[in-house]
Amino acid sequence: MRRAGPRPLHLALDAFSRTAAPATVLARVQAAWPGVAGSAVAAEAQPVAERGGVVTVSCRSATWAHELSLLGPDLIARLNGELDPAGAGPLRELRTRTARPG
Repeated sequence: MRRAGPRPLHLALDAFSRTAAPATVLARVQAAWPGVAGSAVAAEAQPVAERGGVVTVSCRSATWAHELSLLGPDLIARLNGELDPAGAGPLRELRTRTARPG
């Protein structure tokens, strides 16, 4: 019997991360963020809090904060689509803040 070659590590890590990740709305938003916002935006802004359907996104500059505040309704709709494909997602608002790069 011939043994198959080694399996890619990312398959095991993906399966593990799905079971190990906290089941909070913020964790789900953070996981979906790069796909919803795009890689350029995700490099400049990250969701840092969620409370009562309001997602707070920390941005590297005031320019990005302003841009995301304009894109907020679209981003919330896309996030809700990722979190709940039926469209009844828990999010209702996106707020931005500017944070110093650490």
